Amino acid sequence: MKRHDIYFAGGCFWGVEKYFSCIQGVIETEVGYANGNKENPTYEEVCNHTTDFVECVHVVYDQDIVSLSFLLDMFYKVIDPTSINRQGNDIGNQYRTGVYYIDKNDLLVIKQSLQLLQDKIKRDIAVECSLLDNFYLAEEYHQKYLDQHPHGYCHIPAFQFEEAKQAKERFSKKDKEELKNSLSDEQYSVTQLNATERPYENIYWDAFEEGIYVDVTTDEPLFVSTDKFDSGCGWPSFSKPIERKVIKELRDTSLGINRTEVRSKTGDAHLGHVFTDGPQDKGGLRYCINSASLIFIPKDQMEEKGYQDYLYLFQK
Repeated sequence: MKRHDIYFAGGCFWGVEKYFSCIQGVIETEVGYANGNKENPTYEEVCNHTTDFVECVHVVYDQDIVSLSFLLDMFYKVIDPTSINRQGNDIGNQYRTGVYYIDKNDLLVIKQSLQLLQDKIKRDIAVECSLLDNFYLAEEYHQKYLDQHPHGYCHIPAFQFEEAKQAKERFSKKDKEELKNSLSDEQYSVTQLNATERPYENIYWDAFEEGIYVDVTTDEPLFVSTDKFDSGCGWPSFSKPIERKVIKELRDTSLGINRTEVRSKTGDAHLGHVFTDGPQDKGGLRYCINSASLIFIPKDQMEEKGYQDYLYLFQK
């Protein structure tokens, strides 16, 4: 289990806490007051609008089950991201919306997610994104309030709690039997048995069309064509993955030498290896990847295939 913490503010914290507690992979939830200007505020002080605290939910989740990107997407479903100091019938600066992090590695994920949200909405969004300065637990009667008072007030409709219980990550790991039935022999050998395809005799080694390369086992985007370069090695070469979180790197001594294996994080599929002989102007790395571990999605087909959220990669 990989525990991780994030904090969400989206109006009255009773409903937001209940909502996140329903999502698979969320381990703990608790409500409190965040980023204010005094110690140990009371609910009454927060409601007086003098402390600048926001009603907030501390969410602890298992990164092996659910991702921050997924939690952010779920969060957007229960807020009006353009509303300032208001959600539902609740009005005041304590009801503003925000995402607050304690791990600085989360900042890029949050910023990219908010940018994608902004790209979909014509009006300016008003969702704060900042480091958590402080957080104080709310009074005991606020904790798990809707569990104790099922008919209590909530700005989130009950049907969305049920949707949260059923929600799953778009990209998930498949079992071996399913992969045997869906992959070619070479794809299975490479991704599941750590095989290596022949250089210069694979589909993508010299392909440079605009688009994204997704994990053949999960369909999750891993690399983008703008980071692909001709290394002369006979396999597809990339300077970096789309995001660090989509891959994992492991020590490999299988050939009697030290190498760094690259695997997909979600699918745990063998992709290839990473070396330090890449172009210096691109960071100096060369992700040498088997074509058999990838599926290419052309840029002009990304929207129809459901990858429109990744078109931002070509706006740089």
